[in-house]
Amino acid sequence: MRILYSLFIIVTIIFLSSCRKDFGTIISSGQLEFSVDTVLLNRVFDDISSSTQSFKVYNRSDDAISIPSIALGRGANSFYRLNVDGISGKSFQDIEILANDSIFIFVEATVDFSQVTDTDFFYRDSVVFHSGAEEQDVDLEALVLDVNLIRPDRTQQSDGSFIYEAIILGETSEGDKIGVRGTMLDGNTTFTNEKPYLIYGYVGVPENATLTVSAGATLYFHENSGIIVEKNASLKVEGEFENEVLFEDDRLEPQFEDIAGQWGLIWLRNGSKDNSISYATIKNNFIGVLVDGTESNDVTLTIKNTQIYNTSNYGILGRDAHVLGENLVVANSGQSTLACTEGGSYNFKHSTFANYWNSGLRQLPSVLVNNFVAYKDENNEDVIELHNLNEASFTSCIIDGNQSLEFVLDKVEGATFNFNVKNCMLKFDTKNTEILNNPLFDFENTSLYQNIILNGNTHFKRTLMVDDEVEEKDMFSIGQESDAIGKADTNAALQVPFDILNVNRTTTPDIGAYQHITFEEEDEN
Repeated sequence: MRILYSLFIIVTIIFLSSCRKDFGTIISSGQLEFSVDTVLLNRVFDDISSSTQSFKVYNRSDDAISIPSIALGRGANSFYRLNVDGISGKSFQDIEILANDSIFIFVEATVDFSQVTDTDFFYRDSVVFHSGAEEQDVDLEALVLDVNLIRPDRTQQSDGSFIYEAIILGETSEGDKIGVRGTMLDGNTTFTNEKPYLIYGYVGVPENATLTVSAGATLYFHENSGIIVEKNASLKVEGEFENEVLFEDDRLEPQFEDIAGQWGLIWLRNGSKDNSISYATIKNNFIGVLVDGTESNDVTLTIKNTQIYNTSNYGILGRDAHVLGENLVVANSGQSTLACTEGGSYNFKHSTFANYWNSGLRQLPSVLVNNFVAYKDENNEDVIELHNLNEASFTSCIIDGNQSLEFVLDKVEGATFNFNVKNCMLKFDTKNTEILNNPLFDFENTSLYQNIILNGNTHFKRTLMVDDEVEEKDMFSIGQESDAIGKADTNAALQVPFDILNVNRTTTPDIGAYQHITFEEEDEN
């Protein structure tokens, strides 16, 4: 009898589980609850699929329910798409939610800007839940941006794959071409501020041509995208105070606002010339600006009144380059904010290099200067190639960060190594006797260092951050307790008479890119 009783239980369980669809749902009474009342897709590019957002639908009752209909208010012609409980579409019937349970609804959109009729450029719809006589909804909103879309051409092959247009960078020793997916511009080109640019792949500036980026222009870059300036070509970024040029990634959701490495780099290749960047913000890429050398002694890049943030490797990487910089803020890089490598010539005045990278381990200092390149040859042998460092001059600069040593000079004998550091604040806090005994770091040697402040209080505004309330552009301004106040070189201040915020500094100049301000008492820690 015990065996028969067990068999009866097993059969009953199998019967009940095979009939789970008949667990007895009731029609929803319209008392659904939602995790949000509006889904905002933030900024959506014209005719480009948006990121995916989601919300939850809750059944708070003790009964399993069935929702007769879930649909987009605009119907089948809506530019929105839904995924309800794992099923894609624009309308759904008889969606079940267990007692005290919930389901996810995912939302995407691909919007034709020409069909947006609202004067505020929002495209709106709603997800409508029909429950018998009751109706509930969740609003959908997308701010749509009309853009100039630049992306490489592609050719479909017989097997269905695609071959993409590419920018050729060189050849391997076997003669195979090396390139990146991208589009070469056709001669001199100007990017205006009429509407943003959305760039897929790399934009190449061909030899003997100039790419001019006008004041107020915005360039959004997809992953693995950037700008490449070829030999004898030039990049001119012509931002103005309060009308700057913005270079950033195309992930515009708030959670991606400060994520590094989302796009590639601005690459000024060997032999490019007369490059200039003024009043620009460059953020969230792999390398902010990569500057290669030139056979002449001409300046490769002049960069002024510019901010570079959140680069996963380097802010500015020079390789045997010639760079002049004024009123720069280069901050938060996975390696160095500034790396002057393989020799070259570098001159920086009134700049702030501050590396508070907190997204992983950082192996290099905020500022690195060397006169060599090390690599493996074809026989896997170590090779050190020397290059003359003709100049590395830092005047009235702040070099700081969250490591003990943020200023490192790495010299190999056999090549020129000329440098000078004047009226600068340096983070250089070490007890390592080998480093302290290195003549490169003899801060009493007035032929190399003049009026240096070691390990002083910068009093950056970032130290007052509460829930990210301090805006990025103000993060490395200095306050009333900074040791940088009034300690800058007066001659340099006359050469760079206004700070990055256009404040006059000629009377009592402060070190760094900013003249100090008084922080509000309620903001201070």
